[in-house]
Amino acid sequence: MTTIERRRLGRTDMTVSVLGFGGSEIGYQQVSARTVTRLLGSALDAGLNVIDTAECYADSETLIGRAVGARRRDVYLFTKCGHAGGWSRPDWRPPLLLASIERSLRRLATDHLDLVQLHSCSLAELRKGDVIAALERARERGWTRYIGYSGDAEAARYAVECGRFDTLQTSVSIADQDAVARTLPLARARRMGVIAKRPLANVAWTYARKPAEPYYQTYWSRLRRLDYDFLKDEPGDAVGTALRFTLGIPGIHTAIVGTTKPERWQENAALLAAGPLPRAELARIRARWHEVADPSWVGQV
Repeated sequence: MTTIERRRLGRTDMTVSVLGFGGSEIGYQQVSARTVTRLLGSALDAGLNVIDTAECYADSETLIGRAVGARRRDVYLFTKCGHAGGWSRPDWRPPLLLASIERSLRRLATDHLDLVQLHSCSLAELRKGDVIAALERARERGWTRYIGYSGDAEAARYAVECGRFDTLQTSVSIADQDAVARTLPLARARRMGVIAKRPLANVAWTYARKPAEPYYQTYWSRLRRLDYDFLKDEPGDAVGTALRFTLGIPGIHTAIVGTTKPERWQENAALLAAGPLPRAELARIRARWHEVADPSWVGQV
């Protein structure tokens, strides 16, 4: 079994594994409860202690709640709210946010969550303040220990600046480096916990042609222009470099990786055994980004 490093999540009292499990794929791809139990069981045995999901990821919360079961104390459960009716139907009314969090507690079979995050809430909604106040009420009621924001660009910057969130979840990868300068230095200065989403850029470089699925297209197009040499390496080596790049960015505490395959988490964990990405290599990836990236290349929600 491969064991992995842990880091203190900012100013929280959570010491988290540098690899976390993302629950979107198991929900959207209708993975069986038996497979999810195998997947999470092996991951927890190897030291993973972060599971991140959302109320809109189909049956993800329910599958996770059943799989974790008696091992609830071994894991930190993170979820998100704001899209209870589905990703295309956001609803930021505070009573619905609170109802969604209550539903997440039932689905995840727990009496409290470790982190509840606003799920890509717009800058305009954040500035009104009602949505943040709703999460603060959930925290006061003991439904969650900490509150966070999941999103990118100027909304993420505001979430850091307002000082009301404990954590920030934002896109950071070889194809998505806007946050490295825009939000991470300030988040680090304020000792916020930082969770990297999409740390492998959806592994979009593995497609020979532009994917039909829009979810992959932006990163595929960016990576074609960035044309990193290491992406021509063996697939496992390329994935390892990409993952070690994300975890090598100062201020990042954990990277959320989703999968439907029980063996994949162990494979990703093993890639970190090589240790931190050499500073020179990290600098080359950053330099290539500065050389090629268009100003429109903001973080991908």
